[in-house]
Amino acid sequence: MFEGIGVHQWLCCGAIYLLAARVALSSETRRPCPQSCRCNAALQELNCSNGQLTTVPDNLPQNTKLLNLTHNKIRTLVQQQFQRLPQLLDLDLSDNIMSIIEVEAFLGLESLITLRLARNHLKIIPVGVFSGLPKLKLLDISSNEILVFLDFTFRDLTSLQFIKAADNDLVFISHQAFTGLISLQELRLDGCNLTAVPTEALTQLSGLRSLYFHQLGIGTLQNYSFRRLERLKELVITRWRWLETLSGNSLFGLNLTSLTIKHCNLKAVPYIPLHHLVYLVYLDLSFNPITDIDGNLFGDLLRLQELHLVGGSLARIEIGAFKGLAHFKLLNVSRNLLTTLEVGAFHSVNTLKTLGLDNNPLTCDCRLLWVVPRRLYLDFGGNPPTCTTSVQSQERYFLDFTESELPGLLTCRHPRILNRKPREVKVDQGHTVVVYCIAEGDPLPSLTWISPQLKPLSPFGRIRALSNGSLEVRYAQAQDSGAYLCVASNAAGNDSLPISLHVRAFPSSAKKHFRLKGWFSFPSASPGVNENQSVPFDVKTLLIAATIGFLSFFSSVSVCFIFMFFWSKSKGQLKHTATIAYVPRRTAPSNGGKGNYMETSRFTMKLI
Repeated sequence: MFEGIGVHQWLCCGAIYLLAARVALSSETRRPCPQSCRCNAALQELNCSNGQLTTVPDNLPQNTKLLNLTHNKIRTLVQQQFQRLPQLLDLDLSDNIMSIIEVEAFLGLESLITLRLARNHLKIIPVGVFSGLPKLKLLDISSNEILVFLDFTFRDLTSLQFIKAADNDLVFISHQAFTGLISLQELRLDGCNLTAVPTEALTQLSGLRSLYFHQLGIGTLQNYSFRRLERLKELVITRWRWLETLSGNSLFGLNLTSLTIKHCNLKAVPYIPLHHLVYLVYLDLSFNPITDIDGNLFGDLLRLQELHLVGGSLARIEIGAFKGLAHFKLLNVSRNLLTTLEVGAFHSVNTLKTLGLDNNPLTCDCRLLWVVPRRLYLDFGGNPPTCTTSVQSQERYFLDFTESELPGLLTCRHPRILNRKPREVKVDQGHTVVVYCIAEGDPLPSLTWISPQLKPLSPFGRIRALSNGSLEVRYAQAQDSGAYLCVASNAAGNDSLPISLHVRAFPSSAKKHFRLKGWFSFPSASPGVNENQSVPFDVKTLLIAATIGFLSFFSSVSVCFIFMFFWSKSKGQLKHTATIAYVPRRTAPSNGGKGNYMETSRFTMKLI
């Protein structure tokens, strides 16, 4: 009986011991939630934000996967600060006052995927800080005070895919700073003090897919700025307020599908840098002071589907502007200065799905008539275009027009040239003449001048078409004579007016000539001209030529004498005599004997 009681007591003691050991083991692996933190055991999350912490808490639960230390006063991370958190996946240290991170501070976080260090006071990141993070994919170091990226700063982050480094004080990026980032896909370098694109550093990122540059002080994009980035698909450049030009080969080597250059100072579409981007699908040039889209210059962008040019100074889209763009689906030119958009600007309107034309001073006439049959199928982005220049349709949406109103609203008036006389203009040789051509129509017609050789005249040169529609011939010559044509054109048609220009040459007796006969002759350039005909010389011209020739000869001789004088002075005392020694010839033999030689003779010559 007593033996049974002893066995029973022994079993109870063993059970109590095992339970105590289990509790002790459990307390070892599941430590209590640190003070100033909030724990979520189900999510294995530890939230210590806004806890007034000055250092990272000790004795953190080892099974923590999410650690939030934001909005504290942590200043320093020491070496191997998180070595007891091998399962940690996400670490957020944003919004602290951190200025120092020691080398190997994150050593032991072998599972970490996301690391955020934004909005601290870091000025430099020592090489080796990111050691021991083999699985890290996202690094956020935005809004710090980092001045430079040193060589091999990120070399241990072989799995890193995203770097956010916006709003730092970066002035230089070393050429080898990005070495080791073989998996990087997206890089953001916004709001820095860089004065040039870090081309050499970017060449290390052969796998980069997206590159963002925001608010940089760069005025010109230099040639080959992005070489060796063959896999880059998206390039975003925004708020470079001094950027006015892109060099011709600045985008050379890229195979972009999306390009954004907005809030800059481009005054023209950069056709030359864009022309080789044959894979480009999306182009955004919004908020630039671009005034025109020229015709037939987008044709190389065969795959372009979207063009955004919002909030600019766009006043004209030429006929054929989008010629060759067979896949063009979206055009957004809202908030510009356009008065019209003609159907001839497109390769085909059948592919167009979205059209942004709102907030433009549109003239609703026949040039916009093509929009009417498509107005129920086009997406205007919730803001259909309005007519702002017509009294009958002012401030009315296209969608509000009824079928009965359209014939009287969207109309054009055929151009008509008003001043039909004179049809013949005479001018003396060497004088300047201006021929006026005035036309009316709705819309106001454009005026073009055609030369006698049937070529349009440009606004440049001695014979040019002025901006007011006039023809100017400066210093008229006999060969300028002929029939010129003024052509007035608008969407409703054209009108023309021929003008005959006759230039009176100088009479042959206007000048007296001095004729030289028999001095020289030239072959006749045309039949019927006498080959012995005297060559006329103008007396005044002959006197001027003779005077110039004499002065040139006199000047040359004077220079030679002066040179010889100074040269002789530099040689010191000169001898005025010269002694010459010579041997005379042998005398002829007499009576078969040998000839005799005369002695060597000398004589002295006086130099003058």
